[in-house]
Amino acid sequence: MRIHHLSCGTCCPVGGRLFDGTSDGAFGHLVCHCLLIETDAGLVLVDTGIGTRDIANPRERISPFFLALCNVQLRPHETAIAQVKALGFDPADVRHIIITHLDFDHAGGIEDFPHATVHVTSREREAALHGRGGAFVGRRRYRPQQWDEVIDWRLYPMGGGESWMGFDTVRDLEGLPPEILLVPLVGHTWGHCGVAVQTESGWLLHAGDAYFFRGEIGSEHRICPPGMAGYQRLMEVDRRARFANQARLRQLSISNSDHVRIFCAHDPVEFEILSRC
Repeated sequence: MRIHHLSCGTCCPVGGRLFDGTSDGAFGHLVCHCLLIETDAGLVLVDTGIGTRDIANPRERISPFFLALCNVQLRPHETAIAQVKALGFDPADVRHIIITHLDFDHAGGIEDFPHATVHVTSREREAALHGRGGAFVGRRRYRPQQWDEVIDWRLYPMGGGESWMGFDTVRDLEGLPPEILLVPLVGHTWGHCGVAVQTESGWLLHAGDAYFFRGEIGSEHRICPPGMAGYQRLMEVDRRARFANQARLRQLSISNSDHVRIFCAHDPVEFEILSRC
């Protein structure tokens, strides 16, 4: 399998380094880190970022609250479909989409690939359908209009498969190679999962929004800018589970750094490093 790292959206929240830890100006810089995987089963997307319909009708497709808070940049060339084309592929060859969770900045491009099968946990889709994502943000984070035309869903239980690196897994994703696993990481949302991909050089783990800043893993001492920490609190549905899973990821990143490369959905430094590999 060949893996391409794509940033399918940019957010520039007010606060600069209070969000991303590095920006000197008034605005931060966050990415929407997605994967495009070449497999024998066709092209596979892991998350879809901001889609073409979001750009055409942003206030209908994305909550005005999050458009303003995240300062979502509406850039057509960053959409997954534009990047698939730029790589020389036919978007119709995207046969599968795996979604870590159905937040607006992860699911916006789903309908740009109408023939793809969409894989997600049943718990996440149920939570999204009923706006169960926090008292205030539940009906703002989930935007059913981004995925209400999907015909072919594949829904999975939370875990129950063989253990992977001490984590429960969902294996044997229908139509996908066995090297791709779902790894439940509840806390940010009720059905949130990471996606583990086995490569010739080891494992990649797309941890979704289980953490947001590179300093939250890789060391015993967790570091996160205050703006980013506040945003994570705003979006969480289960703080205890979120911190517990984040701690497990941190330990995995320390104890198995030679075999597992972990990255999250929004850290621009992680994306820059991996996109060069």
